[in-house]
Formats: sequence, structure tokens, C-alpha cells
Amino acid sequence: MDSVKDDAKGVGYRRVEVLTGPGRRRSWSDDEKARIVAETAEFGAKVTEVARRWQVSPQQVFDWRRQARRALAEATAPVTPSFVPVVSGPPAPTLEAGGCNGAPGALDRVAAGRRGAAHCA
Repeated sequence: MDSVKDDAKGVGYRRVEVLTGPGRRRSWSDDEKARIVAETAEFGAKVTEVARRWQVSPQQVFDWRRQARRALAEATAPVTPSFVPVVSGPPAPTLEAGGCNGAPGALDRVAAGRRGAAHCA
């Protein structure tokens, strides 16, 4: 039968270790996470000290900070349309295949100073 006084060598008491802190997985509310992240953002604050004060892993606090940065970037990103609207206008005037007089190459010159205005010979 085992006794508290028994150990591997048969001498003295067994070592008893008392665990402090949370004994199970905790769920943190968004407000608590925001409060912890805000504490780490103060001037001179160290993440490890804040994490120790709140009894949470520093890696968890770094992850919450990363999530907060992403959420802030998404919230402040400019809204861009997911498509480009099509704007239609009147069709551009074109010369028919035969030119002005029906003969190929009948287009002779473009009037000076008037962009796109064609004159027939």
C-alpha cells in the first residue's frame, strides 16, 4: 500500500508540486482580448509582463495583436468595387470600305486643326 511518506528510496516525504493559475482552457471575450492588447500597446509595455499579469501565454497575446492589426487593416482599407462598370456611348463614326466616293483610297487629307475630321478629294 502506498503512503505519502513512501518514495523511491524509502526515505522521507514525496515532493508535492502545487500548480497555480488556470487549470483548464479558458475562453476570452473580445473585450478582454482588446484590453490585454491595448495594455501591450502602451509606451514601455512588454508583452511578456502583460501576459504574465493576465496569466496567459505570450504567444497567445502576440496572436491576438496580429489579429487586431489585420482587423484594423481590413476596417480602414478603401472600398474598391469588385467590377468595373461599363459605360457605353454613341458609336464612333467610321468611313465605309469604299471611302467617300466609293473608290478605295479616296480619303485624301485630314483638315488641319480639326482632329478626326476627314475630307474627301
